[in-house]
Amino acid sequence: MRFLADECCDFAAVKALRSVGHDVVAVAESHRSLVDQDVLKLAVNDQRILLTEDKDFGWLVFAAHAESQGVILLRFPSEFRDSLGEEIVRVVREHGSKLTGAFVVVRPGSVRISPKLQKL
Repeated sequence: MRFLADECCDFAAVKALRSVGHDVVAVAESHRSLVDQDVLKLAVNDQRILLTEDKDFGWLVFAAHAESQGVILLRFPSEFRDSLGEEIVRVVREHGSKLTGAFVVVRPGSVRISPKLQKL
């Protein structure tokens, strides 16, 4: 699968997904300091699911109806950071086809997949 990791995304997620063969572009490596709307546009243009820890993307996708290929919001408190890479790989392996176009919240031991609302 193809992913774009937002600048705030823990790099453990990037490394873990790359290690199992996924195509992951990290904003921190190539497009530093983009505003959120431009990050989403980049993901759409490159047909990538966005990985982020920024809750503002929920507002952009649901309230502002911004186009997206899908968003995975990682919510891992500090005491669970060591499991983040393993958890994101598991989520992609188990739910792969459901992630495209969805808004996904991943917490330690928990996944919530919400289909994106259609534009009005």
